Amino acid sequence: MKYEIKYSPAYSMLVVGLDADEWITGEAGSMTYMTPNVEVHTRMRERSILGSIATTLLGGQSFFVNDFVAKAGPGEVSLVAAPIGDIQKLEVVPGKGYIIQKSGYLASTQGVDLDIRWEGFTRGLFGQGLFMIKTSGKGDLFINTFGAIDKHVLGAGEELVVDNFHLVAFSDSCPYEVHRPGGWKETILSGEGLVVNIRGPGEVYIQTKNIREFAEWLWTLIAPHVQAGARAR
Repeated sequence: MKYEIKYSPAYSMLVVGLDADEWITGEAGSMTYMTPNVEVHTRMRERSILGSIATTLLGGQSFFVNDFVAKAGPGEVSLVAAPIGDIQKLEVVPGKGYIIQKSGYLASTQGVDLDIRWEGFTRGLFGQGLFMIKTSGKGDLFINTFGAIDKHVLGAGEELVVDNFHLVAFSDSCPYEVHRPGGWKETILSGEGLVVNIRGPGEVYIQTKNIREFAEWLWTLIAPHVQAGARAR
């Protein structure tokens, strides 16, 4: 498989060249174009039937992916993410995988296994939960970010505290803990939600922009017009 990441860093697009019968898995809705001989097969990624039921009962998300398969010759498919930001390739090998936010997943090649990890213990803290995916196996993993990618390499015992909405991915060799930044007062007044304490050795990938803060900023611009329209009725 050949690939190219175009238009980095703000408007990145992943272009994948597939040989006959070769395929790549992408997040549902990420395709921008493909050649006519590429077939699309949609499926749900769940650990098991019990895992699917547990996710439903806890109010979690389903994770749908598309397999893009080239038939009767080489094909091409292009994938992008909704947020304005960058795309980066991570190499997954036996014994070295990654844990990524569901929103940070863009695509993966054959041989990369996607295992949904439902972090139910984080729910109830202002309604937030971490919907994580653990990747293992062997192949290429493509992540997308909102804003630029900030990579940190942690040595053994080194720690980093990352805001939930800025965390994209980290090595599965890193122990981690999700908690509030201080007590309830600090959580409410600081404007922070949940944070993830990550300890090395391993890699941590952070996005420079916060989708929640961006949405709130957009609402400050839109809200006056919405309120004015409501009063006019």
